[in-house]
Amino acid sequence: MSEQAGRPGSRIVIAGGGIAGLSLALALKRALGRAYAVVLADPALAAPPRADNRAYAVAAAARNMLETLAIWDKVAGHAAAMTEMVVTDSRNPDVVRPVFLTFDGEVAPGQPFAHMVENAALVTALLDACREAGVELRPEGVRGFEADNDGVDISFAGGERLGATLLVAADGARSKLRELAGIGWVGWSYDQSGIVATLSHERPHGGRAVEHFLPSGPFAILPLSDGGALGHRSSIVWTERKENVPALLSLDADDILAEIEQRFGLELGELALESKVSAHPLGFGVARRFVGERLALLGDAAHVIHPIAGQGLNLGLKDVAALAEAIVDAARLGLDPGSAEALEDYEKARRFDTVAMGAVTDGLNRLFSNDATPLRLARDLGLGLVDRMPGLKRFFIREAAGLAGDTPRLLRGEAL
Repeated sequence: MSEQAGRPGSRIVIAGGGIAGLSLALALKRALGRAYAVVLADPALAAPPRADNRAYAVAAAARNMLETLAIWDKVAGHAAAMTEMVVTDSRNPDVVRPVFLTFDGEVAPGQPFAHMVENAALVTALLDACREAGVELRPEGVRGFEADNDGVDISFAGGERLGATLLVAADGARSKLRELAGIGWVGWSYDQSGIVATLSHERPHGGRAVEHFLPSGPFAILPLSDGGALGHRSSIVWTERKENVPALLSLDADDILAEIEQRFGLELGELALESKVSAHPLGFGVARRFVGERLALLGDAAHVIHPIAGQGLNLGLKDVAALAEAIVDAARLGLDPGSAEALEDYEKARRFDTVAMGAVTDGLNRLFSNDATPLRLARDLGLGLVDRMPGLKRFFIREAAGLAGDTPRLLRGEAL
């Protein structure tokens, strides 16, 4: 630890101001109060949050955490409950899309397994709460770091250096800090992109989410809030082969809407685009380690999965809950929260679950993103069998809700 950086004292630095980074900063500051300074650094903090057409399925366990952090009330008016999930398997030109599997969207009476929340509403609520809680928001990036037994010496893009007990890398799938730490990455790109847009429609969705499995990949229709009881807005996540995406994005608004309508169907009546249509490359990846010396990887810096199950954000929020618990427990025992022992607890809590979810989403994508007749018959038979097994369906719903197994306290709705 250099003299210029100063003693690390009781400081934790988080690099990356996305949902995972903001949630961790808020959880730590709420739990540790004045005992620890929490610094969140991201160049994007220099400007207000940008307009964004992304929306996320916030699982019941993640909602528990947001309620505990006093965030849910701020976004509830922007949240749409998923009351039903329908799965179909067909081809683009098919007029009829047969339903093979349906899920009741509640894990308990009155408790939906997920809510759809738009990115901008969630980021804004978290930013405001971090400011109110006393998180130090620095509108600059972390340029580098050096760690030793005493702490971590962090250099910022503006030239300043700070000492800390722990640095958290929440700087995305192409994490610079992960690379600087020499932590390897195992992954691959899919020959697919995810096309995202927000639509309005003539008839209300009633909280129903639909997953159309098509030869190029899943086409998800996800209910959004419009302030009404049933909702006339939806988000789409359209998985398409990469080679088709440039031509699709070059279409004018009427033609791209016609392509969407062919996949969306006619059940909700006339459609209209509410946002620009954007595309994002899809891939799978997982870090070989989730921790280094006085460094913890969080969210996309640790793992990236296919959006087929809508679990990407929820995996990141599980990271937040597990890392916050490990840090707070160590600090309250008078131990060093940046020590190898504290970070080992975090890695043990998250690595297996992450790899398992990644394997499931990768397998589902490979199984359903094709038009091979034998596979179509086998998967449709499997979907039909699951649909006739209530116990198995309840198990899948609890898994999707993030409530199965041994979960961190925040995900159970318990304060740290």
